[in-house]
Amino acid sequence: MKINTALILCAGFGKRLNPITLSKPKPLLEINNVSMLEACIELIKTLGIKKIIINTFYLKEQIQNYIMNKDFNCEIKIINDGEKILDTGGGILNMVSQSIENDFLIFNPDTLWQKNYLEEINKMENLYFSKKIENILLLANKDLSFDKNLKGDFSLKNNLVSKDGKNFYIYTGCQILSKKLLLNYKVKNFSIATIWNNLIKEKKLFGLESSNNFYHLTDIDIFKKLQDL
Repeated sequence: MKINTALILCAGFGKRLNPITLSKPKPLLEINNVSMLEACIELIKTLGIKKIIINTFYLKEQIQNYIMNKDFNCEIKIINDGEKILDTGGGILNMVSQSIENDFLIFNPDTLWQKNYLEEINKMENLYFSKKIENILLLANKDLSFDKNLKGDFSLKNNLVSKDGKNFYIYTGCQILSKKLLLNYKVKNFSIATIWNNLIKEKKLFGLESSNNFYHLTDIDIFKKLQDL
């Protein structure tokens, strides 16, 4: 079993990076002359995935033109959220409903995705199919975060995700998800965290711990500091 399609969430406003994102969408911001979106696409290609779906909303023409003008040598489909932004859950549902696939690798491009994540993402995929689970998140201990202001969202023990008050783990922005989890939802504005919280209650949300340093484009100050890496 293998995942054939990756999704990249590119619809957000990036308000915490104003004023830069007033004129440029967050996925097109550059670190070391490479856009966040390009780094994400190149990682996906290195994983051997040839189909990519991107959702857009805010400053969508810039993202469309960027993809059109760069030769990424893979199949990239762009889907617009519509008249209103759909948030993470609605955006993912809108994308998967236009694919025949059942399992998807999903990225937020505000994390600096580099090839040192390859081994961990392959482990996630192996765990996902071998355990026949429906959702797995790549999590990082908050001690590995470049942004020391980020607080943990989850706890993780034996690959099972929970919220127990300690919550030392941050969601990196990479997950594998089954289309089955979205069957009872409609394409509208809702957060993917709604699905995660339901799975946590059922003890069915899984995670893999990343050992990589976690670089996330949180806000304008962090963006400036990342330029000096």
